Amino acid sequence: MAKKIIYSAIQPSGIMTLGNFIGAVNNWRSIQENPDNQCLFALADLHTITVRQDPEQFRKNAMSFFALLMAMGIDKDKSILYFQSHVHEHSELAWLLNCYTYVGEMSRMTQFKDKSAKHSDNINMGLMDYPVLMAADILLYGTNVVPVGVDQLQHLEIARDIAVRVNNIYGDIFNVPEGMVNKVGAKIMSLQDPTAKMSKSDPTPNAVVSVLDDPAVILKKFKKAVTDSDTNIIYDPENKPGISNLLTILAVCTGKSIEDVVAECDGLRYGDLKIRVADAVIEMIRPFRAKYDALMADEAYLLEVAREGRDKAAELARPYLEKFKRAIGYVLI
Repeated sequence: MAKKIIYSAIQPSGIMTLGNFIGAVNNWRSIQENPDNQCLFALADLHTITVRQDPEQFRKNAMSFFALLMAMGIDKDKSILYFQSHVHEHSELAWLLNCYTYVGEMSRMTQFKDKSAKHSDNINMGLMDYPVLMAADILLYGTNVVPVGVDQLQHLEIARDIAVRVNNIYGDIFNVPEGMVNKVGAKIMSLQDPTAKMSKSDPTPNAVVSVLDDPAVILKKFKKAVTDSDTNIIYDPENKPGISNLLTILAVCTGKSIEDVVAECDGLRYGDLKIRVADAVIEMIRPFRAKYDALMADEAYLLEVAREGRDKAAELARPYLEKFKRAIGYVLI
């Protein structure tokens, strides 16, 4: 029986946050353990340049994210780990799919509107075209399932729409992928504004926890986390977003259900809850740091793994791209 193709990616910009780990990477680690899955996990570095990057820092961030994914347990022997820009088929398929995507669809995308407002001095075509490249990323491998955050569901829906549109014209070309959203931890919120997602671009330092923060820094940030004026520890994202966010983080870090952590924390003061959550986060990420430092000290090995991932990904991608090009009528040699 053919393996189920699982595809997901993360942009190597700024820092890897606790939200990135809980919302994406932690889930990837579990998915790759299923022998029926063929997992591809990419550093989406083509997407990253929709916002201007300092070249030296960009390369440094990309290598750091690659090492972090390996240190956190993304196993090159169980998954295909690679840089998106190393597989040229992504860019080629994105151009082809542009010709089957409507301008109106792109202009209505929520992320395009949000990023245009934040980067009004650089509203480039890449920013608008981002979802088409994301569709190419997914469709290039015959992907069946995409582990995705709730904020990316609109992009996945566009990928599905494009796949259906192409299939209606040319027959069975692309799989129409399904989304997979975490039941717990799909969206970790800012520690300073629990109504907003924890974002690597947040200008408020205490709002975001980096997986590379020192334990003392992590504890300090959680102690300053915004909660509310109540004293009850209950899970109610709408009315108690700060406390609910802390409970979500604690549940993921300890591997327990929301119900269990709520019961265990009953009667705690908010300050004690914050310390308990900080301790759980510190313990969860502690093993990664030593592995990360060792990997960052051996760039030759990181590049060797990247080349291996590139070759495996390209081998899978090529037949899907050629099938589409042949259907369009291109001369293949």
